Amino acid sequence: MDVNLVLRSTRVITPEGTRPASIAVSGGTIAAVLPYDAEVPAGARLEDVGDDVVLPGLVDTHVHVNDPGRTEWEGFWTATRAAAAGGITTLLDMPLNSLPPTTTVEHLRVKQEVARSKAHIDVGFWGGALPDNVKDLRPLHDAGVFGFKCFLSPSGVEEFPELDQEQLANSLAEISGFDGLMIVHAEDPHHLAAAPQRSGGAYADFLASRPRDAENTAIENLINQARRLNARVHVLHLSSADALPAIAAAKAEGVKVTVESCPHFLTLTAEEIPDGATEFKCCPPIREASNQDALWQGLADGTIDCIVSDHSPSTADLKTPDFASAWGGISSLQLGLPAIWTEARRRGHSLEDVVRWMSEGPARLAGLTRKGAIEAGRDADFAVLAPDATFTVDPADLQHRNRITAYAGKTLSGVVTSTWLRGERIADRGTLAEPSGRLLERNN
Repeated sequence: MDVNLVLRSTRVITPEGTRPASIAVSGGTIAAVLPYDAEVPAGARLEDVGDDVVLPGLVDTHVHVNDPGRTEWEGFWTATRAAAAGGITTLLDMPLNSLPPTTTVEHLRVKQEVARSKAHIDVGFWGGALPDNVKDLRPLHDAGVFGFKCFLSPSGVEEFPELDQEQLANSLAEISGFDGLMIVHAEDPHHLAAAPQRSGGAYADFLASRPRDAENTAIENLINQARRLNARVHVLHLSSADALPAIAAAKAEGVKVTVESCPHFLTLTAEEIPDGATEFKCCPPIREASNQDALWQGLADGTIDCIVSDHSPSTADLKTPDFASAWGGISSLQLGLPAIWTEARRRGHSLEDVVRWMSEGPARLAGLTRKGAIEAGRDADFAVLAPDATFTVDPADLQHRNRITAYAGKTLSGVVTSTWLRGERIADRGTLAEPSGRLLERNN
């Protein structure tokens, strides 16, 4: 094999466990995971990262890049820089908040063309399922989208309306016909409409406006539809731990359902959110500490399959002090790994667990067979982490376009010292290389 790089560390996380190793890279692919003291092949350069931990590059399957159309909110250039700085080497872009939304093949091509020259990491795309685009779902699938996003309650943007139960069934029937995947924002609109709606800065009022029952009911209905149609469904950004028993039972029964949660639900709590601090607003909402404990148990027992960011940025002016009117979304692309590692370690979990949740799990969800693990034949994508180093989050150090963050001032453990994409270093202690990411299609 023509090896051009050997990346060496005393701690490399592989599917078989963590061990000292030298990773041989050939043409952007992992050629072999060798013993730590293996001889470096002639012509290969050695990069020794000492005791820093080498993880497979993270995979984030839930990112709102908003480009084109709302590029002032984010954009492929800034989002992928933030991802690279945070150890993420692959992201999947959500179909809404850009103009046009990714709901036809023509719209997909527009977005791909915009992303092509701006991507610092590898980028793939979700399609969107709307009430009137069932005819577009198979063409989008054939064009390489990884699956289809839908809402069961209003999305917040008028060009991406929600599906009612009949429309959901129609879309699921179409998608299951080609074994596609439907990913679902699961909040029931009837429960939301019945909840108290109060404007103002009180977080308790906002939390009451998005009750757990809205999630629980929507997820139960989704499971019933998936069971009836033998469809593959994925629950996005699980916030309510009350839904976990129904999800676990459905999985045990053989219903094809998976579920994700997000760093903000796993590291932030309702009790700590000051009134008026709408940088913490997202839908579904950040809930109480007791709920968070149950989410972590769901991760530990495998009911929750993965952790992804739901990076959903906006301009600062949309984050008004009124929780009712402020844009709902948390920006965390660059901070997800240290945020999760800080809390995971406190709860007795390992970095191997973090890799399973933030790299292996999302790669499996998306069918990205070349991502998610350090083993021969996979892309040479790595995040190098100093796990015991700490830093205090300064918004000025963030790479995403609008430097608003719910993590400002928090001290986190785990510093990403470098990020590698197909054997090339794309981030090095805050210094970013020029864009070298590729556009991904399903099964490539």
